[in-house]
Amino acid sequence: MHILWDFDGTLFNTYPAFTETMYKLLKPEIRKEHIFEQLKVSFSHAARTFELTEEDIAVFKKQEKALSPVLKPPFPYAEEVLRYASKNVIMTHKPRNEVEAILKHYRWEHYFDEIVAGDDGFPRKPHPAAYEYLHRVHRIDLAIGDRELDILPARELGIKTCLFQNDAAGADFYLNDYRLFIDKIAASF
Repeated sequence: MHILWDFDGTLFNTYPAFTETMYKLLKPEIRKEHIFEQLKVSFSHAARTFELTEEDIAVFKKQEKALSPVLKPPFPYAEEVLRYASKNVIMTHKPRNEVEAILKHYRWEHYFDEIVAGDDGFPRKPHPAAYEYLHRVHRIDLAIGDRELDILPARELGIKTCLFQNDAAGADFYLNDYRLFIDKIAASF
């Protein structure tokens, strides 16, 4: 099975660290749960919702980049799914150097045949260009992401989709825990 992975919120549990970083920029009466919900839509959505200035955005990005990979751990059992797959690729908006630093910290670099990162020149999701490229080169069987915008390009290309910890309509499969991958998804291929 060839799997295309999103990074933040799918392979790595980064949103709690992102939430904490944004919380420090905002008024204390804004609940962390509300920040988390907005960030899960997208960073630009959260920035608009909380009326972040360009300066606020620059501060957030600088602080987020400085966070230790220890604060961005992999989701439990994701590594078992990586081992199960015959090929794994990543498509993320995150800059390549940040992706590689986290993968190196957890010694996961060897699991991935290719990474398309946010600074590689492809249009942002949900534009399908990066997915088209990865599918052409690697013949993707399944795209896994935590947000609807992660699965829209795959659906457009006829690739099976899985939403992780998200029950929005439109995915072929849904997982809240990677322990269930073999029973719920792998058996379908």
